[in-house]
Amino acid sequence: MLGCLPVLRRCAVALSAVRAGRVCDEVLAQLEALIASGEWPVGSKIPPEPELVAALGVGRNTVREAVRALEHAGLLEPRRGDGTYVRATSDLGAALLRRARRCTALDVLDVRAGLERDAAATAALRRTDADVAAIQAAAAARRAAAAAGDRDAFVSADLAFHQAVVAATGNGVLVELYAGLTEALRHSVTTTDDLDDDPASFPGHEELATAIADRDPDAARAAVDSYLAAARSLVAPEGTR
Repeated sequence: MLGCLPVLRRCAVALSAVRAGRVCDEVLAQLEALIASGEWPVGSKIPPEPELVAALGVGRNTVREAVRALEHAGLLEPRRGDGTYVRATSDLGAALLRRARRCTALDVLDVRAGLERDAAATAALRRTDADVAAIQAAAAARRAAAAAGDRDAFVSADLAFHQAVVAATGNGVLVELYAGLTEALRHSVTTTDDLDDDPASFPGHEELATAIADRDPDAARAAVDSYLAAARSLVAPEGTR
């Protein structure tokens, strides 16, 4: 999780004074952009109100109204006595996160299966050299985090790997939908991937990277089936999978 001070340093550059008129709408748009772009990552603490007021050149009530709107939308989460934190990157992500918290890990795995199997096959057919490099870099980060025993870094790298695969499809709608699932997927990955079980060798991920590089859609689908089957074995009792 990022501390407040690093976020503040970026905030001074990323935010700009707003014009007169629909002030709150413009403030809201700037804050949403910082969240959507990852400048304010999920889990990070946003700058305190006085800093936002100074950077935006607006009144406290305007900032409070914009922040409150984002809280109602589920993008921000106030924590009493601590501050306000980024909870999701979009309205869709917030809605999916709320829904994911009311369902089982198996439900999320079912959704992943539907999206990731076809995405993997499409990525194998459409991928560029840059896509392959991004997938391999994420796979390497995943291995490094596992070797270091850093669970948080591993989960982030694992999600980055799957997002890189989806990005290789070149389908903007699918990329946006999958981005909205990120928070629910983080919950799923945290539930199903256990560092004690050596996730570096968790079946399917390295094979998927190779299949996409080799432009082999059948092998890509098989790789997805492999890691999802392993995930199911961790969260579902025998006979319920």
